Amino acid sequence: MTLDELKSRHSALLAARYSGTRSVSYDGKTVNYGTDAELAAAISDLERRIAQAERGAGRILRPYAVKDL
Repeated sequence: MTLDELKSRHSALLAARYSGTRSVSYDGKTVNYGTDAELAAAISDLERRIAQAERGAGRILRPYAVKDL
């Protein structure tokens, strides 16, 4: 999923939560959330994914050793 798709889903979830509804439609699909806690969990998951996508892959550390120090 691209960063733009994540952000559009995030804004759709926020709009649904602020309006008091528990159903969200995007990409021709409708998702119904049972409680506000489920909706809040979906929002926080998307926020985590957006932050991870914006950070990038991160650094890769490869330790090595040299003999006879």
